[in-house]
Parts: sequence; structure tokens; C-alpha cells
Amino acid sequence: MSRPLMPNPNRPPIRDVFRRAWRRGRSILPEQGFHFARPLVLLQSDDWGRVGVRDAECWEQLRIAGVNLGERPYDFYSLETAGDVEAITSMLSRHHDSSGRPACLGMNFILANVDFAKVSAGNFREIHLRPLTAGLPDGWYRPGLFEAYRSGISAGILSPALHGLTHFCHPSTERYLRHDSDNAEERERASLLRTLWNAGVPYIHWRMPWIGFEYSDPSHPGQEQFLNSNVQEGLIETAVAAFKQFFSAAPRSACAPGYRADFATHRAWAKHGIRVAQNGPGIPTPPHFHPNAEFNGPLHLYRTIDFEPAVAEGFSLDACIKKAELSLARGIPAIISVHSINFHSALKDFRSRTVKLLDEFLSALESKHPDLLYLRDEDLYDLVETGKFESMQTAVRVSVTKQRFSAGLLAAAVGQS
Repeated sequence: MSRPLMPNPNRPPIRDVFRRAWRRGRSILPEQGFHFARPLVLLQSDDWGRVGVRDAECWEQLRIAGVNLGERPYDFYSLETAGDVEAITSMLSRHHDSSGRPACLGMNFILANVDFAKVSAGNFREIHLRPLTAGLPDGWYRPGLFEAYRSGISAGILSPALHGLTHFCHPSTERYLRHDSDNAEERERASLLRTLWNAGVPYIHWRMPWIGFEYSDPSHPGQEQFLNSNVQEGLIETAVAAFKQFFSAAPRSACAPGYRADFATHRAWAKHGIRVAQNGPGIPTPPHFHPNAEFNGPLHLYRTIDFEPAVAEGFSLDACIKKAELSLARGIPAIISVHSINFHSALKDFRSRTVKLLDEFLSALESKHPDLLYLRDEDLYDLVETGKFESMQTAVRVSVTKQRFSAGLLAAAVGQS
């Protein structure tokens, strides 16, 4: 008789994993997913182009205003520098798959930042945005940053994707910004928001989760948190247009801020040419299309490894390698989640450690899997649709099959990993 699996005290109950999955847009698990005959590795990274705490002077301004920074890693979230982007590009260029192609980082971009000067001039009555095409907000300087993006993209090492127009929920944030409430708690929230915006900082999410995420307003219960379909489509249409203008190409992959997306989000993405929907870590779900056959929606991908040394206490490289191996052994792509903060160095040097650890991680996978392939999201979509993708001007073919799976099997996979 086999011994029963003992519960892991450090792992949340399976029911909580599924509850989080529901909240993050995985309301329906399909019966079939895609299985791949080769080990596939994808890197997905959020929050590029989004400003935070500008510099040491801004940090001091907030400290004097009563904001006690330094309690958590995201207090040090700033904005990547050209050097940060060049460092990750340089490291990834040293890693090649079995087709000779370099490793590639999928970068999910926020396409606009708050125009703090305009908001202040309007007495904080309305949110004004400055798209990346118009540069960074007043006071922000990142010489060579946009050029570093484009250089890495041109080399095939960076791959831009859509994150959103903003990261925060516009209606929720504007409601607090206007400071119309007599409620003491809401006045305190409005005061914090104005303090940050006076310093050129849009938000620090862990301190103010009430600002929500772009398509989700936390002031409403359950599924009602999601903005209506017309509002979402307008936001996505504007973001896609800004993406095309900044990158001279249309996005094919998207990840909703905070992973908060619903059917309306997916439908709007599909309408505007998005072919891949990125979902957050949790249940190791195989790639699949929406189970509603009448909806010609995007291919859903699920991150399988949290590679976050800047923010994860007790980060373990060995644990990340183990999770990658488990995914590959099941014929599921190893999809690594590594947020942009891990490469920041402006306020605190997270970059050096992350680049070193990611270098070791990729080397370990390459040594164990000589037939490994590094893919972009759109490559995986092409692979599912046609059985091949283009790499180094050559068509690479991989056997792709549909396999049935169930929520119970996925739950077991979580419990055993």
C-alpha cells in the first residue's frame, strides 16, 4: 500500500488555490489542453514602462510627507533604466536553444503613465495620462531607455506584449482622487493618493489595494468588480493603438493587470488581434482555447514558475528548477513569471542577483534538456495552430496533441509539486 501524501503546511489548501484561480479569470476549466513533445520554455514579465518611486529625492519627499517607505520590496519599485534592460538582454543573448535561437523575455507593457502636472493643474478633479509615445511624466529621466527596449526587440531577445493602458482601475482611483466623501477612511485614502501624485508616484499597490486593477474595481463584490464590456473594450482599443504607435507593430499577446480578466476582457482582446491570453501562477493548467466553441478567443497560457527573487522571501533556485522539471515532464511548457521589479536598480539593486540566478536557472534547464526550445507567446500559438513556428529563418516542427484533463488531476498536480 502506498503511503498517503502528507499536507504541506507551507502550501495553501487546494480549495484556496481554485478560489484564487476563479478570481483571476479562470472561471471555466476546459476538458482538453495541449501536450507538447518537446521541452518548451517561455519567460513572461509584467509592469514594463510603468513608473513608481522616481529616485532618492522623491523617496525623501515622501518620507517627509509621512510615508514610511522601505517596509516591503515594492516600496523600492521605480522604473527600469537603460542599464537594467541592457543587462537582461546581454545575459539572455548568451543562452541558446536547440535551434540556435536566443532566450527571449516577453515584456508586458503599460502604455501610459499619469500626467501628474496636468492632474495637479486641474486640482485633482480628473485623471490625465501621458502615453509612452509622449515620453515619461515631468521629472522622470531614463536616458536611453526606449532605445534599449528597441535594441533588444530588434535582436529578438525582448518581445513586447500588452499589459494595459494603466495598471490601476481608472474609475476607482478617480473616485478617491476627487475627495468628495465625508467618510474618514476615504478621506485618508484620498490624502495618501494626492501625496503620492504630488511626488510623481502613481501608487504603491500593497499600501492601497483599493485602487484596484485596470479592469477590476474592488469596491464591487465578486464578478461585479469587472468593468462593463464597453468600458473594457474602450480601454483595450486605446491601449492597442498606443502599442502600435510605440512599437510599430500590433500586440499578439496580453496579460491583464493583476491577472484580473473576464470574458469581456478576452472578447475585446480577440477583437483587437490578441491571440494569447496570459494567466497567473497557481494551477499548472495546460494551454487551451476557451471551452465555448462559438467564441474564437485567444489561447490561454498559465505561468508555472514564480521566479521573483526581489519579492519572494526564501526564494529557492532549486525549487524553481524542480517546478520547471515537473511541467516539462507533463508535456506542459515551463512558463516563468518574473516581474520587472526583479531587474530594477534605481533605488535598490535587485538586478544583479536576479540576472545571476536567472542565468543559472536557464543553464540548468539547457544542460538537462538538449532539445529545449525557447518560445515567444506567439510562437506557441503558431505551434498549436500549425504544428510549427519560425526560428532563425527555419520552420521548427513539434508534435502537439490534445489531451483530456480534469480539475481533480490538476489539484493533485499542485499537491504533489
